[in-house]
Amino acid sequence: MAKYGRAYKNMKEKSYRLGVFAKNLKYVDAFRKSGRRNYTIGLNQFADLTNEEFMATHTGLRRPNAASKPPASPCLYQNVTRVPSSVDWRRRGAVSPVKDQGSCGSCWAFSSVAAIEGITKIKKRKLMDLSEQELVDCVSSNFGCNGGWMNNAFAFLVLTGGITTEARYPYVGYQRGCDFEKLSHHAASIAGYQDVPANDEGALMAAVSHQPVSVAIDAGGLDFQLYTGGIFSGPCGTVLNHAVTVVGYGKDGRGIKYWIAKNSWSSNWGDHGYILMKKDVAAKEGLCGIAMAASYPTV
Repeated sequence: MAKYGRAYKNMKEKSYRLGVFAKNLKYVDAFRKSGRRNYTIGLNQFADLTNEEFMATHTGLRRPNAASKPPASPCLYQNVTRVPSSVDWRRRGAVSPVKDQGSCGSCWAFSSVAAIEGITKIKKRKLMDLSEQELVDCVSSNFGCNGGWMNNAFAFLVLTGGITTEARYPYVGYQRGCDFEKLSHHAASIAGYQDVPANDEGALMAAVSHQPVSVAIDAGGLDFQLYTGGIFSGPCGTVLNHAVTVVGYGKDGRGIKYWIAKNSWSSNWGDHGYILMKKDVAAKEGLCGIAMAASYPTV
């Protein structure tokens, strides 16, 4: 774990972490020996955490009782019938480098910002690194590092008029009081936001063909925690506990279709910070619930 700069406060904690690491190593070895998987797992920077510890500190999707809903209007892409067979917004310069939420339950902020960065680049022809910390500190309808919901972040930015840059309001990984002076310097703005029709991977595909989309997923389980590459196919459920941003889709040489999801666990996790998730599965909710609660900003 020295590779990832892990330090422990005393020998008792170090001994405990080594025990967790050993159990996870055993799990990885058993996974590799089982074969017949289209994805890989390995020992990453989270290998000294139990899955329960990991989920408590590195996810953060939390839907408030008063979650914001977009104004009643037809889905922007509901009449789209022809979509490309593959899309990758990274190749079109609409995706900023992978970021790291740290031990703060702010996945909702990173998912929201990535979607806003994407549509801003597509419509305004300028990719900007926008501030997640502004959302963590200032969106009172969410819970900062204790979780939140993407639509509440979008609604906040519609109300306030825009979002500032990462350089002006940098990420610190914990919640502070809202800095209203920094908040007032808008670098990008959105006009509104819309939900993708739930439990419809076709509708999600239509939306992603036009812009990156915020999605809620179930990221539970060691396989997700220790994912290193390939097309992830579970196991996972539909208890939505994490937020990522779908920035594309495609299929591999074997014809297996996948979503391209940008995560917020640094570029050391997964496939350089991304995960490919199996697309068009039998369950209407999509793999890990990816089609259950997707939304996107409009400009």
